[in-house]
Amino acid sequence: MKNVVFLSPNFPTNYWQFCRELKKNGMNVLGIGDQPYDELSQDLKENLTEYYKVSNLENYDEVYRGVAFLIFKYGPIDWLESNNEYWLEQDAKLRTAFHITSGFQESDMPRIKFKSGMKEFYQKAGIPTARYHMVDNFDGCMEFIKTVGWPVIVKPDNGVGASHTYRLSDEQELKNFLSEKETDVSYIMEEFIYAEINSYDAIIDSHGEPLFETGNITPISIMDIVNNEDNAIFYILKDLPEDTRKAGRATVKSFGVKSRFVHFEFFRLTKDQEGLGKKGSIVALEVNMRPCGGFTPDMMNFAHSLDVYKIWADMIAFDKTEVRSKGHAYCAFAGRRDGKHFVYDDAQIREKYRFNLKMDQRLPKALAEAMGDQMYVALFKTKKEMDEFYHDILKCKASV
Repeated sequence: MKNVVFLSPNFPTNYWQFCRELKKNGMNVLGIGDQPYDELSQDLKENLTEYYKVSNLENYDEVYRGVAFLIFKYGPIDWLESNNEYWLEQDAKLRTAFHITSGFQESDMPRIKFKSGMKEFYQKAGIPTARYHMVDNFDGCMEFIKTVGWPVIVKPDNGVGASHTYRLSDEQELKNFLSEKETDVSYIMEEFIYAEINSYDAIIDSHGEPLFETGNITPISIMDIVNNEDNAIFYILKDLPEDTRKAGRATVKSFGVKSRFVHFEFFRLTKDQEGLGKKGSIVALEVNMRPCGGFTPDMMNFAHSLDVYKIWADMIAFDKTEVRSKGHAYCAFAGRRDGKHFVYDDAQIREKYRFNLKMDQRLPKALAEAMGDQMYVALFKTKKEMDEFYHDILKCKASV
């Protein structure tokens, strides 16, 4: 029987389903988290073999002791995983410390966590990347900007999501950024790319081959959603475009990905851009060696009539799966901000789309910054129907 340590199995709240499928496959599911056991959902409790509580998951020494205890009680650990970007480096450090070889090690982190380090591997895969400059001082940044022009994007070289990501459009904004940025954080500056974000999402086996593939589109920049406190929308594609599939698979090979659920982000150019390609071309953005965040795994299930939690657990237990898609549809996410004056209130949306809605709930504060306060997930057979849904969800009353 394989022993699987699952870190933070309680958050995001849907991750208990990974534990459920591991248990169904005969795994010992050993949870480590900082939420009291009595506060865990009943669904999670029923699918854990044991739960080791720490006072703070960010305290590496405490988590280390938890893993050591579980090894003492259950024997060697076959897998250690959180499926969470925030814990990716700690996961790797723990695997290295306990010689758990079924995942990324500390030495892998520079190429998969640092945006500057990713570019070499994208280029090996033949995928264009934005020109960049590691932020130093005003003169150094301006020298780069003379080459690429305004605007530019600045973001932490090692960051999660769109936090502390900004678009700079002139010298004053650059000066403000340089004076206000965190001094102990390394920032990367990139040329601005006119594009929408397309993703390649896949569960990869131990040979680097996909057991499942899909993708999503984010028409509105996550950076703008966070910085402008805007509404959030994205959707799972009914069918994955062949160029995205090709780019995703090439990226898997270049980065040497094995036995993981991945979320790779690409730009699809909305206009011709010198040095990058023609309108519609694929350009690299960044790799995320974990599932797309929030409720996206559930959206994949709705869109393709399958269970990605099971496919992932099958990959761990058997390195293969018998799960196959039973249908394809668009699955739309819409997150609305509190305080905006929408034409259709929540009750009207629920009534009009009662046959399409799959999820409808308030989002916790930890997710609301990037995804809105009230979220809806809905399923549609055609893009036209989905576009009407987004129109109704986002339309605001005219200002008086």
